[in-house]
Amino acid sequence: MQKIKLSLFVAFIGCALLWSCQTTAPTDQPEFKVDYEKFTLDNGLEVILHVDKSDPVVAVALTAHVGSAREIEGRTGFAHLFEHLLFLESENLGKGGLDKMSARIGGSGANGSTSRDRTNYFQTVPKDALEKMIWAEADKLGWFINTVTDPVLAKEKQVVKNEKRQSNDNRPYGHTSYVIDKALYPEDHPYNWQVIGSLDDLQAATLNDVKQFFRRWYVPNNTTLVIAGDFETAQAKEWVIKYFDEIPKGQEISDLPKRAGVVNENIKLYHEDNFARLPELTMVWPTVELYHPDSYALNVLSQYLARGKQAPFYQVLVENEQLTSGVRMGNRASELAGQFQLSVRAFPDKNLDDVADAVGSAFTKFETEGIPQKDLDRIKAGQETAFYNGLSSVLGKGFQLAQYNIFAKNPGFVKEDVENILNVTADDVTRVYNKYIKDKNFIATSFVPRGRAAQALSGSVKANVVEEKIVQGAEERFDASIQAEYNRTPSSFDRTQEPPYGDSPNVAIPQVWKADLDNGMKVLGIENDEVPLVQFNLTIKGGLLLDDLNKVGVANLTANLMTQGTKNRTPKELEEAIAQLGASINVFAGTESISVTGNTLRRNYEKTMALVKEILLEPRWDEKEFNLKKQSIVSSIKQQEANPNAVANNAYNILIYGKDNIRSKNILGSESSVNSITIDDLKGYYERFISPSIATMHVVGDISQTDVLSSLKPIESGWATKAVNIPVYNTPSAPDKSQVFFYDVPDAKQSVLQIGYPAMAATDNDYYPATVMNYILGGGGFASQLTQQLREGKGYTYGIRSGFSGSKDAGSFNISSGVRTNVTYESAQLVKDILSDYGKNYSEQDLATTKSFLIKSNARAFETAGSKLNMLQNISRFGWEDDYVKDREAIVQNMTVEKIQALSDKYLDPDKMFWLVVGDAKTQMRRLEKLGFGKPVLINEMVSPEQK
Repeated sequence: MQKIKLSLFVAFIGCALLWSCQTTAPTDQPEFKVDYEKFTLDNGLEVILHVDKSDPVVAVALTAHVGSAREIEGRTGFAHLFEHLLFLESENLGKGGLDKMSARIGGSGANGSTSRDRTNYFQTVPKDALEKMIWAEADKLGWFINTVTDPVLAKEKQVVKNEKRQSNDNRPYGHTSYVIDKALYPEDHPYNWQVIGSLDDLQAATLNDVKQFFRRWYVPNNTTLVIAGDFETAQAKEWVIKYFDEIPKGQEISDLPKRAGVVNENIKLYHEDNFARLPELTMVWPTVELYHPDSYALNVLSQYLARGKQAPFYQVLVENEQLTSGVRMGNRASELAGQFQLSVRAFPDKNLDDVADAVGSAFTKFETEGIPQKDLDRIKAGQETAFYNGLSSVLGKGFQLAQYNIFAKNPGFVKEDVENILNVTADDVTRVYNKYIKDKNFIATSFVPRGRAAQALSGSVKANVVEEKIVQGAEERFDASIQAEYNRTPSSFDRTQEPPYGDSPNVAIPQVWKADLDNGMKVLGIENDEVPLVQFNLTIKGGLLLDDLNKVGVANLTANLMTQGTKNRTPKELEEAIAQLGASINVFAGTESISVTGNTLRRNYEKTMALVKEILLEPRWDEKEFNLKKQSIVSSIKQQEANPNAVANNAYNILIYGKDNIRSKNILGSESSVNSITIDDLKGYYERFISPSIATMHVVGDISQTDVLSSLKPIESGWATKAVNIPVYNTPSAPDKSQVFFYDVPDAKQSVLQIGYPAMAATDNDYYPATVMNYILGGGGFASQLTQQLREGKGYTYGIRSGFSGSKDAGSFNISSGVRTNVTYESAQLVKDILSDYGKNYSEQDLATTKSFLIKSNARAFETAGSKLNMLQNISRFGWEDDYVKDREAIVQNMTVEKIQALSDKYLDPDKMFWLVVGDAKTQMRRLEKLGFGKPVLINEMVSPEQK
């Protein structure tokens, strides 16, 4: 066993981020220390341990150095398929064992992800479950593949195909990456196909194909295990050796050679997108791989060209030509190759030829002006804050260590990585632009709304996009309940026994301090010095509730415009002032509030709050920015019209709340309402409703109560209080009988289901008990019946969930999912059956699982600054006690099967719900009559854009 032990230190000098591997650091500089120990088992498994005892949790991440790049043409999607399969069963955990165990131990939920180059599996759990997780991860690697049978494979193929429909086929611009990669990379290049693979390849895959793939790539010598959190190093190493050491080493695996994309001439392709309402131009140039010296300057180039109001592309395409509301640009660097990519989603009436001309003008502007040093410094300034944000959870640290270990061959590569970022010069940025972009061949894709090919770039050729046809009963049938029969893989000890829990973690509820300012504003805070950051959220009650029913969108526009300059700063000057601090400040509107949020380094907190004071008390009301924001919002509304999920959310709110309740309205407004809004409407909203009397400041981070209150003095003295009356809208009662409502999206590849009814407020005595009841129904991820039956049992969906939402006012109960189009009725009927049988089938084991998860998960309830902020907002919003978590724990402890059954009878009546389907009416609407809720009602007119 090879062993390496290193300590990494971070020292900050001025605005620069420096990483030192010395054992000491300058005493006058703040220091952040990350220890890790690396050792390698005889079978090649590389293990990295990082101890962090700030919270009683541990993150475990297993990363295999295999992604879609290890596949071959015609056998694509295998790596992503195994991301799914590895959660289902292993020899010693049994069927669904990992998901069941995750629920019992209070884990964050077993999850995974696949890229071109790697697949990872990860979870954060209470510290007492570490041995269980190591046992389970070893079973995944060494005692898994025999459990994969033909029925298991057939079912998971359907789940993956549903994911592809949801992520690509049934959403706007979902095929863009497919079109680009086919053109950018030769047919034999590992990046020529998509990570998720093709539907045909997945369907054609045999059991022998996938088993061979697993045995080649999912072996210890191609895998990194990272354990990060609160544990004892010696004990963790003992467990790793016990459970992993006897897994056989695989064949030797060599790195693939670096290989850039190839564009021998300009390639222009177009696609008429069934789900797009705006034309989008995407342009791509081949560049260099991850960690290549030029990749750092390319990253800076993309940020400078497109991000912020100083950016050449913003100035030309947004401000001058008014072709779009923004430009997206980035350098996507993978292990073997990179690609520099820009995307412009134009306004509805614009042609992409005009966009391309403007792109050329923006590049010319950069060629003439270059990148000013102050902008280069501004881009670098954000690196320190971003770095610390990445270290705010043990899982984030684990991901970083694994990434460097696999792709840089050194977990401590962060020192060199950060130095490479900070060493980028203006000359470097110009050099990489000239080398990779200027006058170089490119690929351009035009994705335009169906029937509007004339908007595409001139000279474009139709892209080869294969659209799935909707065929009733076309999918392969399988029985997922069949138990696999196989010869067990031998082991030197009995692995069938799940390891015991360790010592129970001591869960400490963060100490909350509170204060009332003289102007009526309330302040709540939690001091935490884990990282030198401060996060805050200033919540001002009202939001959409204070909009005029006949002019919806004012609250949203008011929030949008508040960060567009102040009395003494232009929009560009304000943006630059925030960026130079490495901070972020955002203002956004919600249904019940407007929030000012921020994230900053502790040493820049006071300067950040000075800018918040300007934003809050001295808005600029810039006419030019107002008109740009209106254009952008109208564009978003147009796009929502063809996005099935957005359509479903908007339609569901109308059904739940009724048209006379402001909560039924899209917070963006409608196209006509936004066009009717004037800047005086925003000023009026601000003058009447932005008041400290309905405001609460929440602060979490490395700062004391004294310093927070001191920073708020200027706001306290300068912000005068006023009375604000927030209208009360009554939520309708649940319907007397169920009805199916259908919104037609012709040729939709999935049907979006939204099922539910108006329920109760979060302050209702039954609200949390009902939430406990819902855990096994649809709130517990893979522990829930909806997921187990619709996804795991039938393969109808990629995901399904249920839950109660509410505030001080009544909210709704909701079940939501995207299901395969040709099983729309079958999915709805199965949901109906599950609801009907839920109470009578609820068992003592279901209750035990629920109790175990909800109580044990409290160990990780307050790990991040975000979770602490959420706690403060719950306390201020609902008037709960600081230790409301303990009250909830008592509710869980006292829950019984009989109480669950009574709650189910009261709140889960499938015959008194709205059943909304957004999908292909010509093939699915009539079939839904079999649900027994009468003839479905077509609602396209009811929720048309001007009715929202």
